[in-house]
Amino acid sequence: MKELISLIIKSLVDKTDQIEIKEISGEKTLMYEVKVATEDVGKIIGKHGRTINAIRTLLRSAMNKDNKKVILEVLQ
Repeated sequence: MKELISLIIKSLVDKTDQIEIKEISGEKTLMYEVKVATEDVGKIIGKHGRTINAIRTLLRSAMNKDNKKVILEVLQ
């Protein structure tokens, strides 16, 4: 899952060397914290949050088989 997030984020940002993805695993949830360069935060979020919501939808559908909830947060 972390590789999928990395692949998607790398295709959106300019400074790929500044991407940090942290995975926090719980009993029924997986949380991913993504840090990118300040200039690239807007590219990840998109207009009205459409891009980040689309990424979250992809992650939810990929995790649906494991019955775990996925949370994706973009940190600055």
